[in-house]
Amino acid sequence: MLKVGVLGAGHLGKIHLRLLNESTKYELIGFYDADEINGKNVAAEFGYTYFDNINQLIKSVDVVDIVTPTLSHYKCAKKAMEQGKHVFLEKPITNTLEEANELLLLEKKYRVKGQVGHVERFNPAFKAVKESIKDPMFIETHRLAEFNPRGTDVPVVLDLMIHDIDAILSVVSSDVKQINASGVSVISKSPDIANARLEFENGCVANLTASRISLKNMRKSRFFQKDAYISVDFLEKKVEVVKMKDAPETIGDFDMVLQNAEGEKKQIYFENPEIFENNAILDELETFADAINNDTVPVVTLEQGTAALKVALAIIESF
Repeated sequence: MLKVGVLGAGHLGKIHLRLLNESTKYELIGFYDADEINGKNVAAEFGYTYFDNINQLIKSVDVVDIVTPTLSHYKCAKKAMEQGKHVFLEKPITNTLEEANELLLLEKKYRVKGQVGHVERFNPAFKAVKESIKDPMFIETHRLAEFNPRGTDVPVVLDLMIHDIDAILSVVSSDVKQINASGVSVISKSPDIANARLEFENGCVANLTASRISLKNMRKSRFFQKDAYISVDFLEKKVEVVKMKDAPETIGDFDMVLQNAEGEKKQIYFENPEIFENNAILDELETFADAINNDTVPVVTLEQGTAALKVALAIIESF
């Protein structure tokens, strides 16, 4: 079992602590929180070992799970990597692109592994259809959330939209060519609602909308590609796959057939991929353990986390 320590015991940090404590692939050594009162309260309530010295915790583990505010990601990861520790970083990877690029260099220099917590990659609905998403040419995403003061220290692009940016980059094998975006600050000092249009070199277009001032929660993505439409509901963990193929010569009574202007007939059919329920956060943490133990590439690499951050910052820049 890998010895692991958690940095940060806020809302998400406590979830990580509970899951790591339950995991069969990790031995939870303890945690550090900059707020000593919060740290002692969490230790008293849940029984986890609280370290009041971050360096002592890092020295005691093999893996450092960083669930601190984004502004401190780089400093914490750098400190861990320089001691030869593997790092799991919550999204976004860092606050700036310069910091992310520096972590890429440190990862190679100290021969450690890193993974970024883009948890939607482990959403069972997305996992069920990811291999079916091939060369999408139009993508539309909506990620809407009710207002919550937690997370408003950063623009909604880094808070919410970056989930969809990473998912899109994982299925579009092309570089972003152009970005057009707009954002509006309604309650916070940074944009609370944003829309971005990404144009890729291969012609694919992605239209992303994110809001943290919605009256209801929604996390949906739609992928359109040749002869297929794939819808993913990340919130409800449901998928819809509609495909087309050449219509048979003899059309059955219940066959759905469309005919285009050139007279070509296409039959519409539905696929129902099996969705395997999981705990996405536990999955991302345990696949990182597998990558370390088997010396394989993590599911969400630091390079991929950096790529998502680069697009997110370019969107913010274009406001």
